[in-house]
Amino acid sequence: MKKNELTDKQYAKGTKGFYAALGISAVMVGAACLFAHKQGDRLAEKPVSPIVQEAQVNKPVTDIPKPAAPAQRVTTAAVTAPVFAEDPTIPAAEISVDAPPPEEHGFAEQPVEPAAAVDNMSAARAPLSDMSNVLSPFSGGDLVKNETTGTWQTHNGADIAAEVGADVFAAENGEIASVTNDPLWGVSVVIDHKNGFTTKYCGLGADLAVQQGDTVDSGTVIGAVGETADIESSLPPHLHIEVTHNGSFIDPMTVLSSQ
Repeated sequence: MKKNELTDKQYAKGTKGFYAALGISAVMVGAACLFAHKQGDRLAEKPVSPIVQEAQVNKPVTDIPKPAAPAQRVTTAAVTAPVFAEDPTIPAAEISVDAPPPEEHGFAEQPVEPAAAVDNMSAARAPLSDMSNVLSPFSGGDLVKNETTGTWQTHNGADIAAEVGADVFAAENGEIASVTNDPLWGVSVVIDHKNGFTTKYCGLGADLAVQQGDTVDSGTVIGAVGETADIESSLPPHLHIEVTHNGSFIDPMTVLSSQ
């Protein structure tokens, strides 16, 4: 009997220990669940910050086409009032549509000289075989209306009517100073006569008998009348001839018409 009582006491003691451990475990599990629930509520209440992707630095761009040509810097040129050139080889033509007298525009007048001393052109001859038909005379520095452009400008030479292909002669001994194909005045030849005089022949044909640097005598054929002077294209075929003396324009007819 004593043995059974001892066994029963030991069994009861072991059973109480088991249930005690089980109870403690249950309490711990419950506490853990409660803690987790509270933490979940806190996380739910806490605002979530949006995710911002950090910008990448120095990322190469490859989807933009390269320019076909390198960019060029554009500048605007300042526009100034033109001034008449003193160079006799450059036709001075300051233009204004339906212009009043030049002083109202501030245009500088052409350097014009009265009839020059013919003694300095003693060997001069007419540049054409017929000088009788003057289409447009020398304007003496005054503005006259250009029938081709409809503008007003000085006429620094004389326009002598002639057939296309008619010979054009050197007016005096000298040197061919220039041979040009001017956009306005066409094929042009300038002769420096080495005595203060120059003569300029404009609107020639393309086939010339001289070139720059040649020495010519009075009466030498330098070319032929053409139709290359666009600025006077409304006129019949003609030779436009200019004469300067010491840099000033003079009327060609006062020197050449009677030769």
